[in-house]
Amino acid sequence: MKLAIRHSCADFDSYRAARVKSLFNCEDAAAFQLDAELPIEDAAWSVGVIVGPSGSGKSSLGAAVWGEGAFWHPQWPADAPIIDAIDPAGDFNAATAALASVGLGSVPAWLRPYAVLSNGERFRADLARLIAEAPPRAVVDEFSSVVDRQIACVGALAFAKAWRRTRGQAVLLSCHRDILDWIEPDWIFDTATAQFERAPAGSRLRRRPSFELEIAETSWEYWPAFEPHHYLKLPRMIAARCYVGTISGLPVAHVAFSTRPGLVEARACRLVVMPEWQGAGVGLRFLNAICERWRRGENRFGLPLPTLFHTSHPGLCDALRRDRNWTQVSATLAGAHKGRSAASMALSQQRGRVVTVGGGFGGHFRAVQGFRYLGREDAACA
Repeated sequence: MKLAIRHSCADFDSYRAARVKSLFNCEDAAAFQLDAELPIEDAAWSVGVIVGPSGSGKSSLGAAVWGEGAFWHPQWPADAPIIDAIDPAGDFNAATAALASVGLGSVPAWLRPYAVLSNGERFRADLARLIAEAPPRAVVDEFSSVVDRQIACVGALAFAKAWRRTRGQAVLLSCHRDILDWIEPDWIFDTATAQFERAPAGSRLRRRPSFELEIAETSWEYWPAFEPHHYLKLPRMIAARCYVGTISGLPVAHVAFSTRPGLVEARACRLVVMPEWQGAGVGLRFLNAICERWRRGENRFGLPLPTLFHTSHPGLCDALRRDRNWTQVSATLAGAHKGRSAASMALSQQRGRVVTVGGGFGGHFRAVQGFRYLGREDAACA
């Protein structure tokens, strides 16, 4: 595919224009030319990147590849949450999976209109719609240009993984080179050097950066930083110990562990990954590592215990079902009878077992699904 970009405009001769030409020896600013050869006509690739400084012809090349109609410019309703705007005629689970797959796993954000989201959330919401609607070809201009670079890199990683599952082709236009390794593109064209690179079949041009997640056992001192990003507002688990995962000293992931009566099983809850790291695959690996510790008896009780974990998050449920370390053990559409729960709590207070009584638990329509950690040895035999 040979592309020739030719742009021109009027050659102004005002006083200031003439003075600029004289000062900077710039006689011809009315024409822009760029020639590029992109051998991408085949279907054996998923993600390509055109990278270069602003004004170097990236958008013009993007339009020349498949036409202006291929540019991805989603229109968002002002009076509806983003969960309603993402493929409204499609499957609900597919919409939530698209949001989770690009790292927008913060459930409260799903219930807000696009206009009130942060720049980072908008960036990921746009990508989620692209994943959900999955056009066969798409050009994304200014990819990651308006977001924090940490969010940009992890968001690029998450998008590339999810987009490849759609079997479509996407050309990303960006002036930032820090995302290239995270995307692992099939090809790159650099407008600054007019150089084209394409990976051999079955491989990628760049290698995704590695990072080390360190895990520490703590109490609840880190929870206030994570709590706003958890989809439920519940009291802290009784007699629980918490674990925090850090990358380069920064808190990234959190989970709490307690035990069920009789010390027969551990129970994990309050799993949260910070928004800037959602989509990088941190959460499940973090949870698995701690569940494996408990399975081997590396806990304050010194007992090898399996772990039970409940969640309502559709994306996390799907991930746990795909992971051979886990098996699903329950699925409940609605909570228990709230009146009976309140009566039971009142009776416990009368007997001196609790100090305060709330309104009871249950009565919701949250589809809670339960999973048990099998462990690496058991998973291999499953």
